Amino acid sequence: MRATRLFLAAACLSAAFPMAPALAVPALQAHRAVYDLTLNKASDRSGITGITGRMVYEFNGSACEGYTVKFRFVTQIVTSDNTRLTDQQTTTFEDAEGKTFSFVTKSFVDQNLDKEVKGVATREAKGLKVDIDKPEKSSLELAATQFPTQHLVELIGKAEKGENFYQTNLFDGSEDANKVMSTTVIVGKKTESDKTDPEAPALAKLASDKYWPVDIAYFDDTDKSGEEVPEYRISFKLHENGITRDLVMDYGDFSMTGKLVNLSLFDQTKPCPASK
Repeated sequence: MRATRLFLAAACLSAAFPMAPALAVPALQAHRAVYDLTLNKASDRSGITGITGRMVYEFNGSACEGYTVKFRFVTQIVTSDNTRLTDQQTTTFEDAEGKTFSFVTKSFVDQNLDKEVKGVATREAKGLKVDIDKPEKSSLELAATQFPTQHLVELIGKAEKGENFYQTNLFDGSEDANKVMSTTVIVGKKTESDKTDPEAPALAKLASDKYWPVDIAYFDDTDKSGEEVPEYRISFKLHENGITRDLVMDYGDFSMTGKLVNLSLFDQTKPCPASK
């Protein structure tokens, strides 16, 4: 499951340029969001008859000190043959300038550790260097790209300017941390919130805030088959402070929804000191 990319896109400036000065970065709201997951639809080929679960996403930090994300994605997947419990736990840190990104992901199946991936990615002049500690020590070079919070900052910036379609790329350390994903982003018109929105109780004082409807398609940069078919798509409502909700995660053979059920807002870090 690659739902982490929604937040670690999670969670955004073009990889061809350095990240803008800290004061130019929008004020992303430190928060903890909880989403209930349910099966949206599934093809016969998927074999899936039901999905339930919960996703918890915690975002902290600032444009001065960098950004930390803690993410947990738990699902119970029911097929005609069995029921499987999956639990993905991810922690990342992205420095304020978007130059380094550390990540560790532990994946459990039926409460047994199935896989652990740990490493650090560093943006260099010619591209991205990834040093992996687990499951085995290795290093690799990837194409120039950006990290999740940069990706999010870019998205908000383009939405504010009214740009409704663009392409960019992303490295978030997911799966085997060995590839860069290309993304195609569609941003709708900023929309007034509906008082009858089922997520309004969880949003509380943010319930009246406007949002952008967003759709992102993710493509594997290493796929040389020539097929322009995304590995998956994610759509959601994006608030200007970086909070996302009303998720639809489409993996082709099946899709699931994520509805916001609880939101905790954390105190914001003091503004960055002005450069002398």
